Amino acid sequence: RAAAGRYGLNISDVQDVVRMAIGGMNISQTVEGLERYPINLRYPRDYRDSLADLKDLPVITPTGEQVALQSVAEIRIEDGPPMIKSENARRNGWIYVDIEGVDLGHYVGQAQQAVREGVELPAGYSILWSGQFEYLERAKERLSVVIPVTLIAIILLLYIHSRSMIEVGLILFTLPMALSGGIWLLYLLDYNLSVAVGVGFIALAGVAVELGVVLLVYLKQALAIVSRKAAEEGRELTPEDLRKAVVSGALMRVRPIMMTVATVIAGLLPVMIGGGTGAEVMRRIAAPMVGGMVSATILTLAVLPAAFLVWQQARLKLRT
Repeated sequence: RAAAGRYGLNISDVQDVVRMAIGGMNISQTVEGLERYPINLRYPRDYRDSLADLKDLPVITPTGEQVALQSVAEIRIEDGPPMIKSENARRNGWIYVDIEGVDLGHYVGQAQQAVREGVELPAGYSILWSGQFEYLERAKERLSVVIPVTLIAIILLLYIHSRSMIEVGLILFTLPMALSGGIWLLYLLDYNLSVAVGVGFIALAGVAVELGVVLLVYLKQALAIVSRKAAEEGRELTPEDLRKAVVSGALMRVRPIMMTVATVIAGLLPVMIGGGTGAEVMRRIAAPMVGGMVSATILTLAVLPAAFLVWQQARLKLRT
């Protein structure tokens, strides 16, 4: 006050300069049809982008003299809440955190533990973790419902198609191997689990189940042909006949499966190597499918026929 008074200024004069030069002041309003836009006036960024420039901002005295702002005010930078707001009838301050090299859920979990162990909140104070973490928690809650519903729907559709719980169990038993390729690719690409990754695994599960269902159809058809041929010859089905039927049915699916896998991978590779807006999310959706299609191919061509053969051999022994 004493420094400002020597130049014939009062506190409001100094605050007007600070408010208009740094924060901006609405001086008028423009009318565009039914729309109204405020006209805000403040100094260019070159005059206010550093502490030294702020100290040198000119203040006009009543006599027309220009003095630096630091001559009539103390200017310094202090850490603190950017703004005190009111929400739910309570005062609150926001602290923004940018993370790098760690997934969001793991970081917030560690931060929450550190706050619980090292911060004692006074009475009436509380902490709320918001932002992207809040969206992540909301998505987890939805996925906790969507994933079981998806699995139940797959089981029901498989049972309606085959009318055999053994075939349903056979496909579901081998399904984790189909998903393992996606997990390995996520590990190699250093991707963390996220909502986008969960969506990719759901899509991969659908494709893997589809391949398994079609393969079982071919295996059953080949087995039916061999069984009919053995019946026409007046003999029982032998383990060798069963093995030949499984090999024949699996061989008929080699080309279609390879074409399907090649088409899916070729369609998703541009997403994996592309850039632009939304590329980070799309890569994490595509990565489980690209990696999973490799393991799903091994599952469909090797593991599932072998499991089908073991199942049919057990049935043949029980029948004989």
